Amino acid sequence: MTEIKKSSFKFLKDIAKNNNREWFKKNKDSFLVANENMKDFLESVEAEMNKTDAIEKTKLFRIYRDVRFSKDKTPYNGHFSMSMSREGAFRRGGYYIYLKPNESMVGGGFWNPEPKDIKLIRDHIVADDKPLRKILKSKKFKDMFGELQGNVLKTAPRGFDPNHPAIDLIRYKSMVVKRDFTDKEVMSPDFLKEVAKTFKGMRPFFNYMTDILTHDLDGVPLYTE
Repeated sequence: MTEIKKSSFKFLKDIAKNNNREWFKKNKDSFLVANENMKDFLESVEAEMNKTDAIEKTKLFRIYRDVRFSKDKTPYNGHFSMSMSREGAFRRGGYYIYLKPNESMVGGGFWNPEPKDIKLIRDHIVADDKPLRKILKSKKFKDMFGELQGNVLKTAPRGFDPNHPAIDLIRYKSMVVKRDFTDKEVMSPDFLKEVAKTFKGMRPFFNYMTDILTHDLDGVPLYTE
């Protein structure tokens, strides 16, 4: 069982103070050790999740920043992040881990869905918002995630009634959830179990979203197994 090492967080703290190529070049060995720790941890999370889910793809994001179109020209990220996508059309939702001193979180959901998907989500909510609200108001959901998060339109999307009772949900452009962790919790031997527990806690939300994204408003499947 892989743990997040203190040395990995020390590297992140150091690069936050020395975000330049000269320092990075001198300390690249520390980065390689930390990066390998992240790879091992992601493999452990994947193995744990495959006991109850089916993971199709994992990704550890690069520490190198693309600064071509950014005003911030610092060359490196001050965090490690990784994602996991689920296998097949009938397992919707993506998992995400973000590790940074004092800002770590584990989350997931539906970030900027394709136009046809967000339209289908909104159509289902217009037809009946009760199933989603039941999930979001459940004690287990609220205790772990608090509330639904994501980008929200300032006004009603085109073609939708701004006075609809579910307009608060209809205005979401992305639907995500997250759970914050302290540095002590991240470097605890139990962190892997907590990550898996958090991802499993998203399952009722993912199951609902999978159902509406794979069926039309009459309940007819849009995909085959």
